Amino acid sequence: MKFIGSKTEQDFRNQLINSHKALFQERENQRLLNVMRSYFPDMKTAYIIGWTPEQSEDIYVIFIDAKVIAVIELDRYNVSTQSVVEIISLEQYMRKLSRIGQIQLAVAIDLSQKDLSFKLT
Repeated sequence: MKFIGSKTEQDFRNQLINSHKALFQERENQRLLNVMRSYFPDMKTAYIIGWTPEQSEDIYVIFIDAKVIAVIELDRYNVSTQSVVEIISLEQYMRKLSRIGQIQLAVAIDLSQKDLSFKLT
């Protein structure tokens, strides 16, 4: 997708950068990060592209290493409960996105690719 510099793109970029920082730097996200690292031990970068707070769990949609989507359910009240993790291919995930969702994912892909190229040099 070609970027046009729209406000929507910029808003998604800011939101995704903040989610990335929060995921890797804030203590309250340590449990989520640990679950991610247990499933993706070689993970280099990740962006939270969706979060749904349910009554007893939080559901996160996370874009990992510019290639895969992980849907992770974390129990809010019982930290010893095993997390539910569903791995979805990027192609499969893209098929069900709205136009706005496609823009958000395109920005996440761009940010991830920049992270990965930076970490390789």
